[in-house]
Amino acid sequence: MERPIGVIDSGVGGLTVVKEMIQHLPNESVLYLGDDERCPYGSRTTEEVHQFTMEMVQKLATMDIKLLVIACNTATAIALESVVAAYNFPVIGVIVPGARASVNSSTSHKIAVLGTTRTIQSEAYTNEIKKVAADALIYPLDCPEFVPLVESGQYQSESVKEIVHERLRHLEHADFDTAILGCTHYPLLEHHIESGLPNHVKIISSAMETVKDVERVLSERRLFAVKEAVAEHIFLTTGNSKTFKTIVEEWLALKNPNVQHIQLP
Repeated sequence: MERPIGVIDSGVGGLTVVKEMIQHLPNESVLYLGDDERCPYGSRTTEEVHQFTMEMVQKLATMDIKLLVIACNTATAIALESVVAAYNFPVIGVIVPGARASVNSSTSHKIAVLGTTRTIQSEAYTNEIKKVAADALIYPLDCPEFVPLVESGQYQSESVKEIVHERLRHLEHADFDTAILGCTHYPLLEHHIESGLPNHVKIISSAMETVKDVERVLSERRLFAVKEAVAEHIFLTTGNSKTFKTIVEEWLALKNPNVQHIQLP
């Protein structure tokens, strides 16, 4: 097996990044770790998120990954700098790519950011967007209900539509043309989010932009898997492996994926 790309998330949300990775980097193996047992991170303290993130990274670091993607926006906002400082392999977060994509997409630089409570409180997206477009007007909205809906597997249910729409009503008087899905769980609710926002609003997921950064780093560091490599994906979860496997099968269209339960310190 080629050295894998490590991906960590508070739960299943990072699978949205893996989905893009499998499509655009088909020879690359992925080693995924979702901390479902302690999910969601968005309502955790800064200290807890930092500790949990470092525990996940430490686990994958022992498994010979060649690059790490922190696919959790909350973990990126709080722990990215610490992870970069502690390890020698390249580390990519999801906030900078998402911020960059939103500015490129918006014609008015009026942008809504949907995220977990902790991500919104960190102002990480606002700060990164302002670096690219100082005149940007940001409308942040924390959506604490969204992650549990995805983690429980309810994201396909029509019953969650009203929950999503009720939260989005907080933006009904805001003027924006672009909305960032500032949590990697949210693309699994995208059809409900899209129907709850004005038709002209463009929705940005950081997943595709993040994979572009992964591809760039693999090229710069000469870390690409050989063209003959057959990708082998392993999915680790601290939670219910059966529920996790069902979501992996549905979202990634993988037949009988290798899903394993693990415990972290």
